[in-house]
Amino acid sequence: MDQSFELLPEQFQINPSLPIYEQFVEAIQGRIVSGIIPPGSRLPSVRDLAAGRGVNPTTAARTYQELERMGLIVTYRGQGTFVTREDAVIGEARKVIMRKAIKEFKAAADTLGISAEQLLEFDKEDSNDTL
Repeated sequence: MDQSFELLPEQFQINPSLPIYEQFVEAIQGRIVSGIIPPGSRLPSVRDLAAGRGVNPTTAARTYQELERMGLIVTYRGQGTFVTREDAVIGEARKVIMRKAIKEFKAAADTLGISAEQLLEFDKEDSNDTL
């Protein structure tokens, strides 16, 4: 199969404290919503994903099941698995990622005892200092 994208980044590191399939789902979801994996792209088979990443085929299958549940991929019997072409589904997945990032950003600011706005202002000032 000829594809101009990697399903998972080459430098992808597995975090032993989280289920592997969840890490794969998050990474692939991010690559789909960012356009690295374009809509309509054919994905490797479950067996190829498992072999390529050295994981159990059940882990690869669970990854695809979750992505399919989210609507980001579709499987056609006898044809393969493809990224959805539905912009609305991809847009919703992007919003989910943005909400999570904002929540983590605000939590980081809270941990430092400052507001999110103060953290943004620091970033702005720090960026100007490095120019």
